[in-house]
Amino acid sequence: MTGIGTAIARQDYDVIIIGSGMGGLVTATQLAAKGAKVLVLEKYLIPGGSAGYFEREGYRFDVGASMIFGFGTEGTTNLLTRALDAVNMSLETIPDPVQIHYHLPNNLELKVHKNYDKFIDELTAKFPHEKVGIHRFYDECWQVFNCLNAMELLSLEEPRYLMRVFFQHPFACLGLVKYLPQNAGDIARRYISDPELLKFIDMECYCWSVVPAEKTPMINAGMVFSDRHYGGINYPKGGVGTIAEKLVEGLEKFRGEIQYKARVTNILMEKGRAVGVRLADGKEYRAKRIVSNATRWDTFEKLLPKNEMPKKEERWQQRYEKSPSFLSLHLGVKPEVLPIGTECHHIVLEQWETMEDEQGTIFVSIPTLLDPSLAPPEHHIIHTFTPSYMKEWQGLSSQEYNHKKEAAASHLIERLEKIFPGLIDGLDYQEVGTPRTHRRFLGRNEGTYGPIPSRKLPGLLGMPFNRTVIPGLYCVGDSTFPGQGLNAVAFSGFACSHRIAVDLGL
Repeated sequence: MTGIGTAIARQDYDVIIIGSGMGGLVTATQLAAKGAKVLVLEKYLIPGGSAGYFEREGYRFDVGASMIFGFGTEGTTNLLTRALDAVNMSLETIPDPVQIHYHLPNNLELKVHKNYDKFIDELTAKFPHEKVGIHRFYDECWQVFNCLNAMELLSLEEPRYLMRVFFQHPFACLGLVKYLPQNAGDIARRYISDPELLKFIDMECYCWSVVPAEKTPMINAGMVFSDRHYGGINYPKGGVGTIAEKLVEGLEKFRGEIQYKARVTNILMEKGRAVGVRLADGKEYRAKRIVSNATRWDTFEKLLPKNEMPKKEERWQQRYEKSPSFLSLHLGVKPEVLPIGTECHHIVLEQWETMEDEQGTIFVSIPTLLDPSLAPPEHHIIHTFTPSYMKEWQGLSSQEYNHKKEAAASHLIERLEKIFPGLIDGLDYQEVGTPRTHRRFLGRNEGTYGPIPSRKLPGLLGMPFNRTVIPGLYCVGDSTFPGQGLNAVAFSGFACSHRIAVDLGL
């Protein structure tokens, strides 16, 4: 299937991975550590995708959020720590004592402390009549987490692994099976009736799953709502982008390869099997296994012929839709903007009914409260972002686009003045990103941050695993089990690498 004049690659590989997002890099490093010959192809200049960084005028900005799970030191859910360990790498991290400071409707203000009892005490003080229900709901989250934390988290597609884990941890496995078809909202409503408290739990889910509790799988909720108190939120010194940099360093130590400015345009097929990739410059590389860290929409509609999409993928697209992208502001500010005692992460919402709307919920990260080295002396970074859809930014002239960006940024800053009085006057640097920005630099369909259920689904049962119906082709990242979030896509990477290693006999 090679065209005349195509530049042929110099060698074949065991595995080629399209994209260096966190799922792709974890897959690559795990396989390289097992002795596989791995090539990662990244269209951009640096690794990491939405877990990357960029620098402006002395500021080092994280592309995505800075609320990082997976850097604990105990148990099995510390997947980022384990991924780095596999290639003999480590990172210094800074613990965050508060996951989120919520600023919600009806003056509902509270903090999710790392100390579990402190969080529960603060929440029950706001809803004393729901004390029993609060304990029962979050206790069930702990049951899910304890099941996960008892076993090594690898591929659920690999029968021998499943048998081994079942015989080692039968009660934990049965506990997880019970929760597979359940959503967090179903369990919350079993114990809680206060409408505002249920709205709060919706927000607890929405802040990382981008859907309310009724659409959030209970297994995911159990992981997040418990690990924030167990392993905690830990920020990598030097910024989130250092995670990808360290994984690449480890990959290369184990003789894996990564190429930048290498945009894959096609997955090559022979006799119905994925056998290689073609780049925009015409080069072709071949491998025994191909892994796409692109979204499933990009994989099956762009890298493969859209008119040949497998029926299984069509059914998946009927169950899931693209999550919104984001309007993001990367701000440099003077220190007086931040009141004494300001926490690193905030969520702002003025009206419950607008939680899922275009530019409804505001997310805020201030990583320089943990690592001052990311900004010039006596300055801070405020990274704020709010959901936004591509349709809001299409069909605009260059002038209209820039005007709309500036207007949206001004409105967002005005809303943030509620918690940061004087923000407008304290600005030192400002950069605005839209869904078009995310599509351009991250290569994601419509700038989306992953799939969300288009309707209420039975827990995680509809989420695909890593293997696809196309022989030789695997997917990894937030389009696969268990979904969105840095630690979740790391889980996907562990699972994908394990499945491939078994398939290759490594």
